[in-house]
Amino acid sequence: MRNQTVLISGASIAGPALASWLTRYGFTVTVVERAESVRPGGQAVDFKGQTHLTVLERMGVLDEIREHETGRTDLAYIDGQGRERARLTGEFLGGDVEILRGDLAQILYRQTEGKCEYLFGDSITALVDSASGVYVEFEHAPARTFDLVIGCDGIHSRVRRLAFGPEENYVRHLGYYYCVAGAPGWGNDPSRKERNVGLAFHAPGRLAVTGGSKAAQMFMFAAPELDYDRHDVESQRRIVLDRFAGMGGGVEQMLTELPGLDDFYLDSISQARLDGNYTSGRVALVGDSAYGNTLGGFGTGMAVVGAYVLAGELAAANGDHTVAYERYDEIMRRYAKIAGNTNAGRFLAPKTKLGIRFRNWFVGSRAFGLMLKFSDDAANNIELKDYPELVVGQ
Repeated sequence: MRNQTVLISGASIAGPALASWLTRYGFTVTVVERAESVRPGGQAVDFKGQTHLTVLERMGVLDEIREHETGRTDLAYIDGQGRERARLTGEFLGGDVEILRGDLAQILYRQTEGKCEYLFGDSITALVDSASGVYVEFEHAPARTFDLVIGCDGIHSRVRRLAFGPEENYVRHLGYYYCVAGAPGWGNDPSRKERNVGLAFHAPGRLAVTGGSKAAQMFMFAAPELDYDRHDVESQRRIVLDRFAGMGGGVEQMLTELPGLDDFYLDSISQARLDGNYTSGRVALVGDSAYGNTLGGFGTGMAVVGAYVLAGELAAANGDHTVAYERYDEIMRRYAKIAGNTNAGRFLAPKTKLGIRFRNWFVGSRAFGLMLKFSDDAANNIELKDYPELVVGQ
């Protein structure tokens, strides 16, 4: 296999995971990331089932991830009189292994640091895909041509927009927004492994969660698509403050604290809809850019599985992207069905009082247990190839 150059856009989870595998297989990798460095903090993410854990083990990061595992957090729904009406367990919310997104990103970055090139504080501005390569222009770095370009840049992927078309053609807004703010208080402190309990104050179409971790808040609210600047944090804070004003109870204290909390993030709950076609020419998509479903519970696991599959297929095809991309599409098309049409907003923050009562009943019912079993089975519904054996001797 000749030395092929690959540009990866995004240095969160899918990007460094893909870079780790590609460098092992002999590809020359460059990762471009808009942020100035690997982003710290962020909400907890999780892995579910043996498939996810197997990929992490083959990467050589599972033990380190376990060292940074968070404490389990139950979510207790509290009514206006302060009574608990329903509880989601930490096992449901946190999968088999839960870790802060920033901690996971750092672990994956260290796997690739020194083995590939990182361009922090930069982004792709133009792509020209041709039979001989992909010509790429950057916001700051000089233009270059790569053999392949992979978009691992999230639900609002710039690579997808440049190579596939406008976001509105491939991303479906699910009628909700969510916000996380503040730094969770457990991190990698081994003493913080006791059970945490988050308090969920709720009203039709609105959910505010606090507790369970130090100075961390989460908000969720129903809304049509909003027109706001995704880079203007203060205007986003005002959106949350306005949406939850007057809700009362513990929410008033949360809103008082919100302006002083760092690590603020607001985004829509959306679903990527590419109908299993995650590649185009020499460009491919991995992770949320391809099969994301915000807060759907499988995004991080699918990202690392997708990175494993794409890199492995490229290596197995001796670098022939036309063969590898077709196999990748076929494998991930079937596996990504796990994301389905789930809407975390509709489940966590129903829009009506009747919906809230049904949710409260459902989480304590036998039907909820059957749903969990189905999701566990779906998380393992893929046969992982042992790609290193396929490329031995090539």
